[in-house]
Amino acid sequence: MEKHNKVIMIGPSLSEQGGMGTVETLIMNAGYTGFTIKHIATWNGKSSSFAKLNQVKVFTIAFLTLLGYFSQNEVDLVHLHISERGSIVRKGIIALTCLVARKPFIFHAHGCEFHEFYEALPQLIQKLITALFRRSACLIALSESWRNYYLETCHLSPEKVIVLNNPVILADEWQKDPHPEKLKFVFLGKINKRKGIYDLLRAFANLKPDYRNKVELVLAGSGEVEEAQNLVTQLGIQEQISFPGWLDQQQRDKLLGESDVMLLPSYNEGLPMAILEAMSWGLPVITTPVGGIPEVIEQGKTGLLINPGDIEQLTEAMQSLIENPSLRLSLGLAARKKVEPLSIEYYSQDLFNIYHEIIQQNRTEQRDTENLKSNSLQKQTM
Repeated sequence: MEKHNKVIMIGPSLSEQGGMGTVETLIMNAGYTGFTIKHIATWNGKSSSFAKLNQVKVFTIAFLTLLGYFSQNEVDLVHLHISERGSIVRKGIIALTCLVARKPFIFHAHGCEFHEFYEALPQLIQKLITALFRRSACLIALSESWRNYYLETCHLSPEKVIVLNNPVILADEWQKDPHPEKLKFVFLGKINKRKGIYDLLRAFANLKPDYRNKVELVLAGSGEVEEAQNLVTQLGIQEQISFPGWLDQQQRDKLLGESDVMLLPSYNEGLPMAILEAMSWGLPVITTPVGGIPEVIEQGKTGLLINPGDIEQLTEAMQSLIENPSLRLSLGLAARKKVEPLSIEYYSQDLFNIYHEIIQQNRTEQRDTENLKSNSLQKQTM
């Protein structure tokens, strides 16, 4: 491969507290000699009133930076990470700019609530979004279920939508103690209703006291922390619950290495990084069959699936993993094997192959266009 392929990756800040920022960082750190990848942040991951005003500045700087790369011919491909709402607006503006500049671009769809967002839009806006999807070089979906959604809803051609499950870094020392002194259950992610945090707390409170006392529940993340803490107090389970806040990669890995079970009873998801990371550490996962989750969590084999909002089911699933160490270990082992093909090494090679194919195709099309123009001019001068 040529060494001067230049890719501009555009999305939230690499320090964004969520799965999209994690995926961007993994790609940026993967490294490949055939490409130079530069990242431009269009959002800094903050949502306070002051921060919202600052977002205009962040996006303006990002947009002008991209124009600078265009003017210097420093772009062969633009990789746009999208979710929903403001993300679609920002990346839509950039996609239109790419079309004007005749630069190929990829949409990488992460939005777990995109279907709800899209269906609530006026038809005209839906058509505009669909038109941009169709003009992209490809749309990367996180799972087969999401691929099917984009094919059916946006009427995209099958070759246009490519599935790339989110990548993971595989942990080395991931085996678990079958009989720890105290079990550690862990939740990683945004602490809010969509992630099922309040269902989780109520289900945990419903455990028999002798079971509950065998477990420490760690809720790691930012969001509605105060509201969750208030519910913990109301339920009288504060002795078993801790809120360490948002964790960086080293802190997260340390926690997963010490934990025994992962919990994520979400209502909507794409393909959550928290689940994949937990699986790479050999943790059995209790979660819900939403988004791309059923493609990695198979009931009773790589984890336990419960219906969103079903507190009784969630309590029963937790109880089964408390009282059955062999089930805990077998699910964790199968989970680890399931995500091994999602190692960042495999993922990055697949992604770079997509980059290479799109760039080469674009160059071929440009040469063909130039040849047609040249032949036309020659005929006119004859």
